Amino acid sequence: MSNPEELQPRNRLDAGIIWAGNAISVLFLFTVLISFYEVLMRYVFNAPTIWVHETASFIGGSLFVIGGAYGLATDKHVRVVLIYDHVSERTKQYLNVFHHIMGLLFTVLLSIAAWTMTEGAWYAPWGEMRLETSGSAWDPAYPALLKALIFGTLCLMSVQFVLHLIQEIHDLVKKNK
Repeated sequence: MSNPEELQPRNRLDAGIIWAGNAISVLFLFTVLISFYEVLMRYVFNAPTIWVHETASFIGGSLFVIGGAYGLATDKHVRVVLIYDHVSERTKQYLNVFHHIMGLLFTVLLSIAAWTMTEGAWYAPWGEMRLETSGSAWDPAYPALLKALIFGTLCLMSVQFVLHLIQEIHDLVKKNK
């Protein structure tokens, strides 16, 4: 069972991410509803839509991306519990510092790659702004929007890792006194 202290946000940014994540989670229900609508239109009325599949994929992908920041804010990210749960509290703190450093490095490097991807999706090679579209009959700009969301979320997670690292180091120094 989780420790009640772990369920509390570590800072205001985490609290905001948790609040926003809980608020936008209703989009999962919206995705189910529009998917049901598509099934109804396609198989009952033989009138398939051109927008439901891409919209549901975009919303699901967006929520998945945002879930990374939410998981970090709620401390529900992937961890090797086989080791982590069997070490002392002090060792856990050192493992957390290592995790935050590696997470920061990972998100910064991914942010750089995501910026390149986003720039290509938002601007033509000659510099004119044009959003990349899906190329389907409906042709929404979802690919460009999702790439920008990936970039923004990675930048947000980089800030989260910095704040968590500062707090973890502060807690280690405080316990050493």
